[in-house]
Amino acid sequence: MDTADDNLEDLVSCALSPEREQELLDAQRECVFSWTNKKGEAVGVIVSYLNHDGKIWMTCAEKRARVSAIRRFPRASVCITSSGTKLGTGKTVTYKGDCIVHKDREVLDWFFYAFASDRRNDPEGVQAYIDHLDSPGRVVIEFVPDWTLSFDSEVLWERAPKAATDKDDPRNLGVS
Repeated sequence: MDTADDNLEDLVSCALSPEREQELLDAQRECVFSWTNKKGEAVGVIVSYLNHDGKIWMTCAEKRARVSAIRRFPRASVCITSSGTKLGTGKTVTYKGDCIVHKDREVLDWFFYAFASDRRNDPEGVQAYIDHLDSPGRVVIEFVPDWTLSFDSEVLWERAPKAATDKDDPRNLGVS
């Protein structure tokens, strides 16, 4: 009988640790945000996000199809990968949860400042970014996760050292 360490198809033990998951959320700035349209079809886009207080925050124009879709059915998912970050490749986290669309000034002001400050170091750059974001018809989407699935390829390679001889080849890191 295989143990989890012997069975490389059982990836439960290859989840990101809570610390590694937080590193990923802090290192990455983009996610795949997915929702369901009127026809029940899955749709997703890559968007910038802000991780704050256990939630994923995004912004877009209110006229975007995703806004009416999540108002109709607030369930959505977010997928974040380590590609393009200092963490390298092979780390992912996917969340399912509910969305809340905000257009009240208090939330917009808080989000614009936090989002701009997270991306700019100088006060003039922060203000310029806020001015860019603060357009008529803009909303903020608050995504509240309630389910998580993560994967850390480093853990998998530790379980399969013979297979890891070519682990630096990016084509081999995203095994799932």
